[in-house]
Amino acid sequence: MDRTHDPKLTSFVASANGHDDFPIQNLPFGIFSPPGGKPRGGVAIGDSILDLGAVAPLLAGEARRAAEAAAGDALNPLFALGAGPRRALRAALSALLAADSAKDAEVRPHLHDAAGCTLHLPARIGDYTDFFAGIHHAANAGKQFRPDNPLLPNYKYVPVAYHGRASSVRPSGTPVRRPKGQRKPPAEAAPSFGPCRNLDYEMEFGIWIGPGNAQGEPIPIAEAAGHIAGFSLLNDWSARDIQSWEAQPLGPFLAKNFCTSVSPWVVTPEALEPFRIAQPKRPEGDPAPMAYLLDPADQAGGALDLAVEVLLQTPKGGPFRLSLANTSHLYWTFAQMVAHHTIGGCNLAPGDLFGSGTISAPSEDGYGALLEITYGGRKPVRLPNGEERSFLEDGETVILRARATREGCVPIGFGECRGTVLPAT
Repeated sequence: MDRTHDPKLTSFVASANGHDDFPIQNLPFGIFSPPGGKPRGGVAIGDSILDLGAVAPLLAGEARRAAEAAAGDALNPLFALGAGPRRALRAALSALLAADSAKDAEVRPHLHDAAGCTLHLPARIGDYTDFFAGIHHAANAGKQFRPDNPLLPNYKYVPVAYHGRASSVRPSGTPVRRPKGQRKPPAEAAPSFGPCRNLDYEMEFGIWIGPGNAQGEPIPIAEAAGHIAGFSLLNDWSARDIQSWEAQPLGPFLAKNFCTSVSPWVVTPEALEPFRIAQPKRPEGDPAPMAYLLDPADQAGGALDLAVEVLLQTPKGGPFRLSLANTSHLYWTFAQMVAHHTIGGCNLAPGDLFGSGTISAPSEDGYGALLEITYGGRKPVRLPNGEERSFLEDGETVILRARATREGCVPIGFGECRGTVLPAT
């Protein structure tokens, strides 16, 4: 931790002081377009966005190099620079935006009202990998198919994942078209084709890859955290009825490839430093991670204490909270995901995206998907306005939020990741 985390630090951008998500202690990166302008790199500060390319001449050294790398229409060049330049840029921006900044008059013209801007994907995504690190979600989902053996034997040895579809990742706010595919409920003798009947969300964290590695050169677990450029919220939309039929034996295909939503702001590892915690100890009898997945520093501080929330807005009311959980419930750390992904020689590139897997708490009020909350649709959830839901209906909006709090620190957030369901075509 350094002076950028000082709880007494305030900004001349008045809306940043006490902002729920973007106080000066956060400073997440993203890509935005001002009205009539082209996409460019920016940093969120309160209700404003600072144009990084425009203020780059006010900076020097590594900070200037990083600002220039972030000035284009994607953050891949910034991610590729690694932690050093990114940290220097964050520190320099903190000084520029501070209440006592000597350059506030030069900075103010390059602040844009966030409400009037368009937000884009933060990076060009070459590859997207979805992990399955939420052990409570894995167990709850497994119980519905294997009541006597919900977790398969490999779960506690391997950070399980599958390769998703990068081309259909979309920024928050992009509508989600209900997919079509083959469905076969247990009561039907043969599959049928049509719109998904059991559309669901999954509350996940997105992990953005930084420098990456050359093919054939695995990233050691002790170095893996240095290859993480930041975090976003991620909704892994899921067509459960299509998934249950097609995922035998190779896993989801059409059930997952139609859309994945991410929040547009990338919260840096540096901003999250005050909220790091030890990876929770594994239950008695669970195997220890293999050597290539085990690092004392990662176990001591590789997890994050972040509250994650799912809300549902229906045409008749809301938003209503569906669940509240915490990232500390993930069974594997983010560094373990990076190390495992590369151990066989796979190369990661700047801007690659990981999904953490659905984050669920042990109790029902923290389940991260409707599949769990409604027990596969058999126990509909009753909303505060009296409506009941088994799965998502057309016209409904799912909203993901996350917040980091700790005594003595200024809370920070991630903004929202939202998507509204449109009817199938």
